Amino acid sequence: MLTDAKIKAAKPADRDYKLADSGQLFLHVTTAGGRHWRMNYSFGKNAAGKPAQKTLTFGSYPALTLVDARARRDEAKALLREGRDPAVERRVATAAKATAGKNTFEIVAEQWFELKSGWSVKKFRAWRAAHGGKWHERDAANWIERPQAGWSVVHSGDVLKSLDNDVFPSIGDLPIGEIESPKVLEVLNAIVQRGAIETAHRVCQRIGDVYVYAIPAGLAKANPAASMGKALPKVPRSKKQPSIIDRIREHEDQIKVVRQMLRDCDDERCRASTKFALRLLALTAVRPNEIQNAEWSEFEDLDGPAPLWRIPASRMKGDLDRKADEDGDHLVPLSTQAVELVQTLRMLTGNYRLMFPSERHPHRPISENTLRALLIRAGYYQRHVPHGFRAAFSTIMNERPDKQEGDRAVIDLMLAHVPKDKVEGAYNRASYMPRRREIAQAWADIITEGLEAPAEHIGKPIRWADTSPKAPRKTLERVG
Repeated sequence: MLTDAKIKAAKPADRDYKLADSGQLFLHVTTAGGRHWRMNYSFGKNAAGKPAQKTLTFGSYPALTLVDARARRDEAKALLREGRDPAVERRVATAAKATAGKNTFEIVAEQWFELKSGWSVKKFRAWRAAHGGKWHERDAANWIERPQAGWSVVHSGDVLKSLDNDVFPSIGDLPIGEIESPKVLEVLNAIVQRGAIETAHRVCQRIGDVYVYAIPAGLAKANPAASMGKALPKVPRSKKQPSIIDRIREHEDQIKVVRQMLRDCDDERCRASTKFALRLLALTAVRPNEIQNAEWSEFEDLDGPAPLWRIPASRMKGDLDRKADEDGDHLVPLSTQAVELVQTLRMLTGNYRLMFPSERHPHRPISENTLRALLIRAGYYQRHVPHGFRAAFSTIMNERPDKQEGDRAVIDLMLAHVPKDKVEGAYNRASYMPRRREIAQAWADIITEGLEAPAEHIGKPIRWADTSPKAPRKTLERVG
């Protein structure tokens, strides 16, 4: 039997030679001085029908010690006793390891993501890297390869961001078939610990969806995220968007506070178009992002008897079926006050595609925080947000003394609440338009009482004078 001393003393000779150990293990010494562990064994039959003689190589000394070489020999002999060829088993294991390396969770998750979103992850990451780690949905054409794949750009961005931030750093480089439930729970608990319980549930669902894709593809045998949501804390109830009418019982008092809020916002110094955006939001009770991205091409018959704002289905909240519905556009009848406001706004931004463009970048919409900031400056921090106009409209118009039977359903349609029955929804859109116009006009008459005409705001100062010692300057006078 060999010892470490004998192995170290082995010197190269004129030709290769062997130093035998036990159990058919030997050290092969080459003329160049290499020392390699090998084992002779018999398995199967050769062409002559005799036992086939084979040699298995384990590794080189001293990287593989004598003790380790004997352990490898014993493992090979155990396979032989089971009637398995250790050389074949090694090739299978090597192939499996290579396959596992190609099928890490991150690689498979990106394949799933590309299938669902239509994005090229490679192109997206390249774009983001070239733009300082930032991206915007308006640039999506640079990385979307299948525009009709399914998900919206915003949702796709949210999904990939959650995977990049919360999942890939922990399990991204692990073979997808070897990840077990405790490891997934560890990932989710880390999200819970920072207080993001709702995010943890979303990430759990997304991990599970990756496995729903991987299992039929033969890349995994089980879903370690299955039923994992039950192990997480319950998602807390979402907080209601604050509206100025909250906790006000009397109908007349609700109307008064809405009127006062609009007056207070009108008294603030800012661009006239910002005030117009807030007032149009109040008049139409649409969602804030629908005002933010409003385009001039969406307005119809402003000089006619039936002025209308047609918001494309693709910009509306809802599932993909609704966004793709040819009849899914949201129709907003415009009151006389809304038409006057829009016509006045045309003097300021009528040459742009967007009705409310950014001050610095006219091809981009105003920030989602612009209207919220106006309300905060007017003194309504945590008392009212842009979305709160929808609650005010619904409550006041549903509780007014002269409401008609069936108005609640009409008001729901005006708020673009998706009906359960799509056929019924299409019918209602066509049938209730006259009543919707009446309600829109009544609402406008209620909330604009005492407000200045839109034209009065053009040309007013947009900032307060800077009285600081450093750089005092006069109050700025500017149109818009």
